[in-house]
Amino acid sequence: MKSQLAPAYRHPVKFRMPTAENLVPIRLDIEIDGQRYKDAFTWNPSDPDSEVAVFAKKTVKDLKLPTGFITQIAQSIQSQLTEFRSYEGQDMIVGEKIVPIKLDLRVNQTLIRDQFLWDLNNMESDPEDFAKIFCADMGIDDPEVGPAIAFAIREQLYEIAVQNVTSAKEIRVSKKGRRGIEYMPVSKAGVTAVDLAKLFGSKSSVIRKRKDWDVYEPIVDILSNEEVEALQAREDKIAR
Repeated sequence: MKSQLAPAYRHPVKFRMPTAENLVPIRLDIEIDGQRYKDAFTWNPSDPDSEVAVFAKKTVKDLKLPTGFITQIAQSIQSQLTEFRSYEGQDMIVGEKIVPIKLDLRVNQTLIRDQFLWDLNNMESDPEDFAKIFCADMGIDDPEVGPAIAFAIREQLYEIAVQNVTSAKEIRVSKKGRRGIEYMPVSKAGVTAVDLAKLFGSKSSVIRKRKDWDVYEPIVDILSNEEVEALQAREDKIAR
């Protein structure tokens, strides 16, 4: 007799970002002749590809970068869009509704560390709105911090969505090659999500219970100029 799987396992959904807006997180880190350009932003995969070249040319012009950056920027964006689109139309499994999201980033002089849970099945969730509220609650004035937080969340949600596509493929292979009990491999992230869900529950997209604030309280530090310079030098050394 076959075991009964939960509805989410029996009926996969089509790949997309588990957020209100289906946006692709794009990260650029390009160096040409000693000049380096780094950026992170989101892109609508439905926009025409012609917009990529327009964006690259405008970026190079605005930042006064060498013209060689135009091709590199356009190619990097296009390759990341192509990868995202390769998953579109494929099934993905959203078995664990609650997943852990971790923030560990520096934006200018602001250092942020936090962790919380996110409901993957809430397709109306909004990382940008969460980031805006987070900055307001923590008294963060730097306008670059909010977008960086939202981007970090979207990157992790994208990675989880891709893992869920892989899980769907493994289930199809399992169904073809096995009889009896149907098996779905559980990722390391999935195990963590289940464990954390026992602590937090699952009533909203972002969950942080008051009793756990001492453990999961966000940490925000404002670094001195000297600390920023030291960290930047270390990051540049690692990048090389």
